[in-house]
Amino acid sequence: MQAIFRTYRFTQVNVFSQDPLRGNPLAVVHAAQGITDSEMATLARWTNLSETTFLLEPTDPAADYRVRIFAPSGELPFAGHPTLGSCHAWLAAGGRPRDPGVVVQQCARGLVPVRRDTARLEFLAPPLLRTGALEADVLSRISTSLGLLPSDIDQHQWVDNGPGWCAVLLRSAASVLAVEPDITQIGALRVGVVGPHADGHDAAFEVRAFVGGAEGYEDPVTGSLNAAIGQWLLGSGLARSPYVAAQGTAIGREGRVHLRRDADDVWVGGSVQTVVEGQIRL
Repeated sequence: MQAIFRTYRFTQVNVFSQDPLRGNPLAVVHAAQGITDSEMATLARWTNLSETTFLLEPTDPAADYRVRIFAPSGELPFAGHPTLGSCHAWLAAGGRPRDPGVVVQQCARGLVPVRRDTARLEFLAPPLLRTGALEADVLSRISTSLGLLPSDIDQHQWVDNGPGWCAVLLRSAASVLAVEPDITQIGALRVGVVGPHADGHDAAFEVRAFVGGAEGYEDPVTGSLNAAIGQWLLGSGLARSPYVAAQGTAIGREGRVHLRRDADDVWVGGSVQTVVEGQIRL
């Protein structure tokens, strides 16, 4: 018996870099009604990208579209580069927001406004779900897994906006780039490492993101982590608005994340480019 396939519009975009092969790729499936949860999870494992997203009709009348975000390990309530990449793909496919200047995305974390700002898209960083200093056992696990001494960590903080991020601040970007992690020791943590660049660099900070678990990896460029770090650094006076964060340098990427404070809000922006367009059969 011949298999019956369903065909969906498929886009692969590059987020947080002007070079189409040096940022963080995202797979987007359009008009994904009818795709089951199991099929979404299976496709995300198959693409093997940091995330794969599925565009759907919104269930909240204030939203322009709804997105479900899957990593190879499972569904996420929110993620930054999928937010910008999904919005770009939705607009490129003919999506028309109610407000010409702001697209409202619905995800499991809630409603996320996305602005179109000349060559970049930027999203409003969602409120942090957890803040405060890391517990001693968590800090010990992080320092051990990253090959750091406790004295190497200048400051630390929970910066969880959904995925569960925690972050440590080192004294320099060079120290961040020198980290050689043993990701198997991170456990279930998601760890961000940040350090300042010297004056004259195009970025104010260098960021690295390590995701633990059975399929642990270093993420190329991470919107949710940079959003949360930006809220921490800008809110505590450790950074001045606006600033640019570099990420991906250690693994051959050239990610650039633009962060700025607008009153009490932090906006997170980056370039997005379409790289692959076609159809996917399921």
